[in-house]
Amino acid sequence: MNRNPRDIVRYRASERINHWIVAICFVLLALSGLAFFHPAFFPLAQLFGGGPWTRILHPYIGVVMAVCFLVLAARFACANVVRERDIQWLKQVPKLAADSHHPMPEQDKYNGGQKLLFWGLVIGMLLITVTGVLMWRSWWNLPVDVVRAAALVHAIAAVWMIGLIILHVYAAIWTKGTMGAMVRGTVTRAWARHHHPLWFRRMTGGKD
Repeated sequence: MNRNPRDIVRYRASERINHWIVAICFVLLALSGLAFFHPAFFPLAQLFGGGPWTRILHPYIGVVMAVCFLVLAARFACANVVRERDIQWLKQVPKLAADSHHPMPEQDKYNGGQKLLFWGLVIGMLLITVTGVLMWRSWWNLPVDVVRAAALVHAIAAVWMIGLIILHVYAAIWTKGTMGAMVRGTVTRAWARHHHPLWFRRMTGGKD
């Protein structure tokens, strides 16, 4: 599909590659982690070559995701600072859910919901990374109670992250044009003007 020269760049190629590496790693970690979470999910280990290979690969994939997520968070942190207009937007969400045409406070590159999701993922990733390191028995010789506590928090944080990612994917599909932005990197002017008017005016100098 040919790109419309009037479309607005929302994500650069490096940002999209960074995002998709994190996304792929997360899917692999979710599948391999579930294999050890409950016996009913253990057949998932066959996707990685069996139980031993799953146990070996899981932490190393986790390292890749943690590093790439750190880069991603550093890229987008400033754009996700929660401001007063975002709080007002969040207060209007119930009305938006009841009426999709309800006028919402103007938002910048990300709305209040996206910003909450971002910081929720940051917290979840921090917990998963720290507890994952504590559980990496081949590198540490920690007391068994510490490892057990880390495993519990790791599992809770993983469920938290899976829930947020499901919400993230649902919202991206529900808001038509969002998925395309992370695939091709651009959005139409109409999309930007409708969903993120403050960002639209900044990117275009207020010109349609």
